[in-house]
Amino acid sequence: MTAETSKNTSAKTGKKTKFDQVDLANLALKHDQKGTQAQHFDMRIDAMGQWYHQGGLIKRQTLVKLFANLLTKLGDGQYWLITPAERGVIEVEDAPFFVNRLDVSGSGQGQQITLTTTLDDAVVLGAAHPLRVSQNPAQGADGQPRPYVSIRGDLEALIARSVFYELAELAVEEDGRFGVWSDGMFHLLD
Repeated sequence: MTAETSKNTSAKTGKKTKFDQVDLANLALKHDQKGTQAQHFDMRIDAMGQWYHQGGLIKRQTLVKLFANLLTKLGDGQYWLITPAERGVIEVEDAPFFVNRLDVSGSGQGQQITLTTTLDDAVVLGAAHPLRVSQNPAQGADGQPRPYVSIRGDLEALIARSVFYELAELAVEEDGRFGVWSDGMFHLLD
């Protein structure tokens, strides 16, 4: 994980885990240099950010949070769980995280929009955590726009439709386009 990741802490506890300072890309490189065999872990993250192992839902939130701290997306476009001892590819249906809460402070161009995932990761919508709206019908079976926010590195969170509607309620028009202000930056909603 990068220095940016260490800024993200659990919104609930404010504590960092011992994995916050781990550079997963360097760990992957070390595995390559040592010839560590890559595995395919029988793990999946569904479109709602729920984690499964061998087909069963992982119910222990602390275990899911541990795995999430070990998750990265490498240049090959695949999602990897990487530890000092092993590494393996996992399946991600859409995005590995899911935003289910929005909090707003301030107003106008000084407004701060905080988005929180189901794993209690909270990020302020801004330059470090931009909003992206995909119009790609392949990413949404219903053909609706799919909003995402960058959480850390190349990892994104799908924003729940209800949260996207809250963003739409905050929208203003700038130069003929609709979006929201957060952290001094205008984020387009279309």
